[in-house]
Amino acid sequence: MNLLFLFIYMVIILAVIEIFVILFRLTGLKVEVSRFQVISMMTGTGFTTGESELILGHPVRRKLALVLILFGAFSLAVIISSISQFLSEGLQAKEILIGAGTVITVFLVLKMERVKRLLAKAFNQEMKQNIELADLPVRDVFLKNKEDVLLELHIYEESTLVNQTISEAVKEHDELELVVLFIKRGDVKIRRHLYNTRIHEGDQLLIYGVKEVVLKVLHEDISIMKENQKNRELPSYNLL
Repeated sequence: MNLLFLFIYMVIILAVIEIFVILFRLTGLKVEVSRFQVISMMTGTGFTTGESELILGHPVRRKLALVLILFGAFSLAVIISSISQFLSEGLQAKEILIGAGTVITVFLVLKMERVKRLLAKAFNQEMKQNIELADLPVRDVFLKNKEDVLLELHIYEESTLVNQTISEAVKEHDELELVVLFIKRGDVKIRRHLYNTRIHEGDQLLIYGVKEVVLKVLHEDISIMKENQKNRELPSYNLL
C-alpha cells in the first residue's frame, strides 16, 4: 500500500509539473526554461537563478508562480500527513486515485491544441487590458523576433572602441540595424549625443539590433570581453 501511494503521488507531481510547463509555455517562455523553473518553484530550490527574472518580471507568470509555490508547500504537508495516516491505517486508496485522476485529466485537457489556443488568447488579452509597457520584462518588449538581440558590451583597455566614438568606430552606423541605447559610466547613464561620445575603458554599452549585424560589427570587442571575463572568472557576457 505504501508503494502504491508513493507511485501515485509521483504521478501527481509529474503531472502538475507538466501542467505548469504548458501554462508557462503559453506565455512565451521556452520549454526547457519553464520545466527548470517549475521544478525550482515547486521544491523551493534553485529559483534564484537569473532566469527567474523572466517569471518575476511577467505579470501572468507571477500569478502562475504563486499558485505553484503554494502547491509545492501544500503537497509537502500532504505527503507527511498521508504517511502518518498510512501508519495509522486510516487512508483509503480510493481518495488518492481520485486526486491522481483529476490531475491527469487536467493535464490531458491542457494538451489539446484547442485548449492551448484559448488559454494563450486569454493570457494575451489579460496582458493587453491590464499591463503597461513598463511592466513587461525586457525580452517581451525588445526581443519579439528571433533575430533581435540585446548586448551589454563591457569595454576593456584593449577594446577597439576605447578612445573612439561610435561614429568613428562604426562607419555608416545609420544604415545598420544596430542602435546604442545608452552608455553606462560608473553610476551615470549617458543617453545624449551617444554616437559622438568618446568611449572610455570601463564603460558599458547597451546595444540593440539584429543579432547577425551586432555580432559582425562588434565581434572583436565581444571576443575581448569574453576573454577578459573568462580570465577573471566573471559571468559570461550578457547577450539576450
